[in-house]
Amino acid sequence: MRNIAVRIAYDGAGYHGWQIQKNNVTVQEVVRGAVSEIVKQPVSVVGCGRTDAGVHAERYCINFKSDTTIPCDRLPLALNALLPGDISASDAVDVDDDFNAILSCKGKEYTYRILNSAVRDPFLEKRAWFYPSKLDVDVLARAVSHFVGTHDFAAVRSVGTETKSTVRTIRYFRVSKDGDMISFKVFADGFLYNMVRAMVGTAVYASMGKLDADDIPEILASRNRTLAGPTAPPQGLYMTRVDYDGPAGEMMRR
Repeated sequence: MRNIAVRIAYDGAGYHGWQIQKNNVTVQEVVRGAVSEIVKQPVSVVGCGRTDAGVHAERYCINFKSDTTIPCDRLPLALNALLPGDISASDAVDVDDDFNAILSCKGKEYTYRILNSAVRDPFLEKRAWFYPSKLDVDVLARAVSHFVGTHDFAAVRSVGTETKSTVRTIRYFRVSKDGDMISFKVFADGFLYNMVRAMVGTAVYASMGKLDADDIPEILASRNRTLAGPTAPPQGLYMTRVDYDGPAGEMMRR
């Protein structure tokens, strides 16, 4: 039996997140249906992470096991013939039997986008956080710099999926501005539930003077969610990088 990894992308605006739910349409459900139809057998589709309702993925990895003989270079086109317009497959590779899209992941990058303008852009309503009050990029950058490194991130996560540890390592957390668009890029070995959105919300609070950017180490040490800023809305969040060893890693870098 083959183990196949596929690179996909999706606009999450029309879905209740990645993971299959009983009463809501999710990305995993739609992708599993398309894959099962292509390979002519029911399959389980494993995703590289749980994105919430309204969150997007520019790069996302799935894997499934199947006896199909379809060559990998034909799979994306076959899938795209069945997938809706807001989900697409761009590449596929055969991987080792023990490869698992989430368990084999070495790290992920998320990008968060804020439209910092006095005027709303209707084309970005579901793709960026519209924030009309002027934000100071230097303060935002100083705030997020305190998250870099190995810390207990309990103060910037929401109650959700249980985890053995709330300690994670952030490799980089960068802020840039292009016109009215402010972008945050953060890479870590793993993320807690709503962690990125809570860190962005905390940085925005610092820029607005509702907390001091240099208080963030103390906030992290407290492990108290109420001391940090709010959870930023989902539409600004994108998964933009997923790292693996081997063929899947090469595919995700292409």
